[in-house]
Amino acid sequence: MAVDRLSLTDFRGYAEAVIEAAPGLVVLTGENGAGKTNVLEALSLLSPGRGLRGAALSEMARDAGPGNFSVSAHLQGDVDIGTGTLAAARERRLVRINGATASANAMAEWLSLLWLTPAMDRLFTESAGGRRRFLDRLVLAREPGHAGHAARYEAAMRARNKLLAEPGQADPVWLDALEAAMAEHGSALMQARERTMAKLGVRLAQQTGDLFARAALDLTGWEDGGVEALARQLRAGRTQDAVAGRALAGPHRTDLDVVHAGKGQPAARCSTGEQKALLLSIILAHADLVAEDRGQRPILLLDEVAAHLDPGRRAALFARLAETGGQVWMTGTEPALFADAPTSTQRLTVAGGKVLSSI
Repeated sequence: MAVDRLSLTDFRGYAEAVIEAAPGLVVLTGENGAGKTNVLEALSLLSPGRGLRGAALSEMARDAGPGNFSVSAHLQGDVDIGTGTLAAARERRLVRINGATASANAMAEWLSLLWLTPAMDRLFTESAGGRRRFLDRLVLAREPGHAGHAARYEAAMRARNKLLAEPGQADPVWLDALEAAMAEHGSALMQARERTMAKLGVRLAQQTGDLFARAALDLTGWEDGGVEALARQLRAGRTQDAVAGRALAGPHRTDLDVVHAGKGQPAARCSTGEQKALLLSIILAHADLVAEDRGQRPILLLDEVAAHLDPGRRAALFARLAETGGQVWMTGTEPALFADAPTSTQRLTVAGGKVLSSI
């Protein structure tokens, strides 16, 4: 998987930009606030979800622009994919694949993207919701249908919560139907998560060397017993859920537990550098897994990835990325951070809403 050409129109600080991209390592450097992360965010929108920042669509349109934006890409294999908004409906996302209207979930059939951002350095110390989103991004890279199950589960759960908030007025038949949908799609969500966790666990256990911390993973918080078991839990928990204002059972209650395998220490208690290394360990192992499953490596978006790595680990990271292949987009404030990257690396400079080739 690789983007040959990325085009931005009225996106963030870019009035218009076109990047002709190389198939391997692509490095964007520039001052803080120059717009490097915006390029990675644009790429991340070529997959289901709200992108690597999790921002509202209306926030992505250029302040001085007409109120809408578009992001499009030409992929290896002669595929055109794009997304954006209209000024009249700034929170409605439009998607086109090869000129035809499509759903956001359909993009996962064409592109698999994984990312690592500075904000994710807090992944292990913040809410379980962030870790679930991280896990589901890993699952989606392997199983494009995961996004559809997630959307249907969330929609049914919201409708059920709304019904339960109306005491004495909830239609039991409608509740049964919503809980059946939650059970069907919720169990599918958990099974997909467990498949990815099992395979990723094997990959991580095979990692050798001490350049990057080895992670051990587990799912906690809620255990899936199958479709019928979840349906029974939901039916039995209606009174409690009505009082709580939310469903107290289901895959939305799970958490991703990460441990530094070498130390036997929870990731939340590791140093910032160790947490970064654990995230890198997971992302790199998962990229290998996706390549094995789908026959193509996912595109990696690594924002400020070199900032907290010492020179030895930076060189090791670049060597590994070049050896395993695939397209990798990286950002940094200083070109010197990427001095050890292979000579084949495409080096771009970002400044003033422009992306220029470095000399």
